[in-house]
Formats: sequence, C-alpha cells, structure tokens
Amino acid sequence: MPFNGACNLLAVPAGAPYRGGMSDLFAATQSSTDYDASHIEVLEGLEPVRRRPGMYIGGTDERALHHLAAEVLDNAMDEAVAGHASRIEVTLDADGSLTISDNGRGIPVDPHPRFPDKSALEVILTMLHSGGKFSGKAYATSGGLHGVGISVVNALSDETVVEVARNKLLYRQRYSRGIPQGRIEELGPTPNRRGTSVKFHPDAEIFGPDAMFKPARLYRLARSKAYLFGGVEIRWRCAPELATPDVPETAVFTFPGGLADHLKERLDNRPLVVPDLFAGRTDLPAGPDGKAMGAVEWACAWPQYGEGSASFYCNTIPTPDGGTHEAGLRFALTRGLKNYAGLTGNKKASDLSGEDVFAGAEIMLSLFIRDPQFQSQTKDRLTSPEATRLVENAIKDHFDHWLVANGERGKTLLAFVVERMEDRLRRRQEALVKRKTATSKSSLRLPGKLTDCARDDAVGTELFIVEGDSAGGSAKQARDRNTQAILPIRGKILNVASANMAKIGGNNEIADLIQALGCGTRDRYSPENLRYERIIIMTDADVDGAHIATLLMTFFFREMPGLVRDGRLYLAQPPLYRLAAGGTVAYARDDAHRAELMKTQFNGKSKVEVSRFKGLGEMNPAQLKETTMDKASRSLIRVKLPEDVDGRADVADLVERLMGRNPEHRFHFIQSHATSIEADAIDA
Repeated sequence: MPFNGACNLLAVPAGAPYRGGMSDLFAATQSSTDYDASHIEVLEGLEPVRRRPGMYIGGTDERALHHLAAEVLDNAMDEAVAGHASRIEVTLDADGSLTISDNGRGIPVDPHPRFPDKSALEVILTMLHSGGKFSGKAYATSGGLHGVGISVVNALSDETVVEVARNKLLYRQRYSRGIPQGRIEELGPTPNRRGTSVKFHPDAEIFGPDAMFKPARLYRLARSKAYLFGGVEIRWRCAPELATPDVPETAVFTFPGGLADHLKERLDNRPLVVPDLFAGRTDLPAGPDGKAMGAVEWACAWPQYGEGSASFYCNTIPTPDGGTHEAGLRFALTRGLKNYAGLTGNKKASDLSGEDVFAGAEIMLSLFIRDPQFQSQTKDRLTSPEATRLVENAIKDHFDHWLVANGERGKTLLAFVVERMEDRLRRRQEALVKRKTATSKSSLRLPGKLTDCARDDAVGTELFIVEGDSAGGSAKQARDRNTQAILPIRGKILNVASANMAKIGGNNEIADLIQALGCGTRDRYSPENLRYERIIIMTDADVDGAHIATLLMTFFFREMPGLVRDGRLYLAQPPLYRLAAGGTVAYARDDAHRAELMKTQFNGKSKVEVSRFKGLGEMNPAQLKETTMDKASRSLIRVKLPEDVDGRADVADLVERLMGRNPEHRFHFIQSHATSIEADAIDA
C-alpha cells in the first residue's frame, strides 16, 4: 500500500517514491536556514491543544470527537458522585451543539488568587492543568485528574458558552477556539437555579466539515452514566429531526439498582447457567490518613450461550482496555471458585484461570478510588497498582458467601467453569496450525479448497472469502499470488447465532474457515496465530450476497470478536454495473452510484452501454482485479466495533435480536423500522 503521509524534510508529493540517495537527503536537510534560537517555539495557553489534539483526546476522528462530550459529562458526574448534584441534563441541538448542565455547586466565578484579573471560571476554561481535583479537598473521587478536560473541549470548539448559577446569581462567558469573547457577565438574580451549563460546538477546522455528534452514541453514553451512580437523574433531549426509533427526543434515566439493573437489561432474558446474578456494592476501607478510599460495585452473570462481554469503569470513566481493577476481579472470582472446589472435594479445579471464569461471562465492574492513574489522557486503561488489591479484597468474601449460600448454585457454576478449563487445556495440547516456512519442520494442515498465498509472513497478506467455485476461479486468476489467498465457500454458511456448539463444530464450511485462519475461536482466539493480516469478505453485489456477508460477519463477531475489534475484517466492494461510452469505461457499485456517474462522467454522452453483473463469477479476472482486488484501485469497507463498552454491548444485543434464535425479535425490529426503510426506498 502506498504511504500517504507528509514528509517535512523534502517536498515529495504524497505517495510518490523518493528517488534520491542518502547524500541528497542530507543535503536537502542542510539547505535551509541554520538552526538557531529563533527556531525554538514556545506554545502558550491552549495553542498546544489545537496544534496536537491527538495528545489530549487521542486523535481527530469520531471517537475523539465524542471524547469531548465525555469530558464535560464526567465533570457533571463528579459533582453528582461528590453529593452536590442530583440532576444532569444532556441536550443535542440540530446544529451539532451539545449542552451539558448540572444542578451542582457551580464553577467558582470570583477572581483567582494567582490571577486576580481573571475569574476562576476563565482560568479553568483557558489554562491547562487547572481545576479543583488535584488536592482531593473538593472531590474525594473524580474522573478528572489532570485539569485539562474542559479546557481541551474549549480549545477544540469554535464556540463555547458557559453559564454558572451560583449564590442565586447567574453568570455567563463566551469563548471561541479557547479565547474569551469578553469578560464574564453577571446576568442577574436566579433564585431557583444552581449549577453549571456548558454548551459547545466542535470546531470544523479540527474535526472536519462533516463531523457531527452521533445521537445514538451520546444517548448510550448518558444512559450508561446513570447506571454507574444510582443517586443521579440524567435527562436526555435532542432536536426532533435527530430522533430515531432507537433514540427518543426526550428520556429520563435513573437506575437505583445500578449495575445490576444494567446487566439485567443487557442479558434480555437470556438463560443463565445459574439463575442469580452475582452483584453488589461495598465501600473500600479507609486509607492511612483515615479517609475513605472509595467504593466498588460489580455485577456478573454466566449465560448458557453466546459471546460474553466485560465493561469496566473507574470513577464513572469507561476503561475499555480494563486494567488493574479488572485484575482484582479476576483474582477474586478465580480464587473464590478454587477455594469452593477445595471445600466440595472437586480436584479438577486446580488449573482454573481467569480466562476460564471470564470466558462467555457478562461482567460489569465500577470502581471509585482516590487519585487513579490511567495509561493516557483518554483513560482507556487503569494502571493504579493498589486497585488490584482493593478490588480483590472487597469482592472475594462476598463471592465466597454467594457460592456457599446456595450449594446447588455453587456446584453448577463450578462445573460450568471446569468444563471450559478442560476444553482450553485439551485444545492447548492440539498442534497449532502454522505456516510452513523454510525453517519449519512441521507440516501445514490446511483445507483443500484454500488457494494459499506464497508469502510466509502474515504482514501484508489477505484472505478473500468468496461465494462459490465460479467466483473462486475468477478470483484465483485475478489475485496477487504473493499476498492474496482465496477460500471459496458453498452458499450460505451456518448462522452461528442460532446454532448450538455441536452444530457449529460439525459444520464443514466453518471448520475450513477456522482451519485456514489458524487463530482459534472465542476464548482460544490468538491474534499472534492469525495467518493473514486482512480478512476480506467478497460476495456478489445483490441481496443474496449481502445475506452471506451478514452471516459471515455474525460468525466473526460471535466466534472471533478480537479479529473484528482489531480492525482485521473488511468487506469488498464489487461493482454491480459496467458503463461504457466511446473510450470511457466506469463501474458503479449500486443504482445510486450509476445515476451519479450518468450525471457526471457520462453527462452529454449520446449512447451509454450499461451492463449488469449477475455475480462475481460473470466478471472476467481482469475486471475483478481492476475493480475489487487490486490494492491500488479497489475500495474496501472496514468492519468496526464501537469504541465504548456500552456500544459493543448494543452491537451484541442487535446481533442477538436479528440473528438469534427468537424470531419475535426480528419481527419486532421489522415492524419498528419498516417505515424508515420504505422512506429510504422512495428517496433512492
């Protein structure tokens, strides 16, 4: 693939190869003005944030955009957790502006002692590393740590309006790209209002002209925060034109049951190995200074079937990559089951690991702790070393009691986990599928229908999963033999979401696919053993092809979620039409694209020959290579999972409803979305 990055050393066009030698490169670097003190830049205020937003929010993509919303909402949640706010309002306007308000104490507006010409509000909004969460005096536990969250939001918004209701007076200050647009205003008395309201609009210069908040993502974020703290009510509102069947115009979230309520909703009546949830909440012991360390809340369930998921939080901040609090929960559950095995005389459990306990389980953990440490500003992973001990000690006694209190429950869960352990150990003994290299003495076991690529290393290689032998034949001739492998499948594969493990294990098409990939499935998935860098689903551009692609995506999501999460799964974009007029030839992927080409590329052509491909097998290898397989000219769609843990849970729920065993869920989905599908058809 060509490298399209920018080079600051030489004026080489993006993607163009550099033809000069090292001496030319050295000379080019020396041709500029001598390097002296005048070249040293000092970035002040919020300028570093606008220059390098990736350092503060992890990039400028959709995930980073929504991180702005999370930063402001986290501040409001900190006020609620501290006991000063009971209500938070989240409002998304049609123009893309987001307003988050709370009824807490309100940001201080009096002059700051170190900067008497500025209010504390202006200091917080315009200076990095300013805030009330460093000493622990204002907040015992909080999600904000470094004093950069709200100032970063301000820096990366083209407009920010902050209103503070404090001491029965209302204040307002406006900002643009981090710069105050005048001094703080006193708007007059407001006896019935208190708290802070932050309204901001992300800057198109940073995130692009088409960047917009996703209502569904914000809705999930607001809902999940309400589960994390039972003492808060979160009110959601969006503009009427942004509402959908899944995202209402208004909603109120309050869940006194906390994580247990959330997990029950996520399970959606799925049958469990044991009918009861293991859930609870407890305060952590006091620290050396006599002050409370915080609290921990958990909810765990073991469904009989389906892929499990885990959600971890620290001070209401999602930590999708887990961390030390996750390790504490693993230790508590694993050691608890081992101890219970010793009490009941079950000698098989000696080799139990956290992998066996977590595999297929639905896990939720929320930790409140003072001064947490995260891996980065985006807080994806908790690294506080003491969190492991605190969580384990807080949960282990509760889990021991839960197991012993109902002997049948404990024995059933132990047997279920031991069965997973035995399956893991048995498969570990099986020979791993490896690619045969010049130094490898082991034979490579691969399905006979697979046409493998020549390259030994997985880097740069691709596996095309194609529909039928006819399409497979064309693909074999069109491929790059060095890096592209072809695996034909026969018709529509098994729907793994509605099949039991025995049926999945006995399906030849699925067995061939698993064998070709070599990375294992579910809790045995190993990304290091994946034999190809990209897995590309290439089906016909029709309804049947879309159905086959859906079945394959369901397979990967349920059996190899790590492969999808790592961004290894793609959809090819074969054309549906070939348009030709004179010497001009173009390919259209669908009817809308064909209409667009007729208005643009073929506008004014008297006679345009339009041919429709009935399938990949009808395309000659040259056409298939040019349109679908050549890395220089093709277009791929990457299949991605939402970054936030609740988004992933929503995907799992959607897959279960649309592809699972209960047809009533599909019928309800069709009923609730029929009108929108009809509208789309009319628009097309």
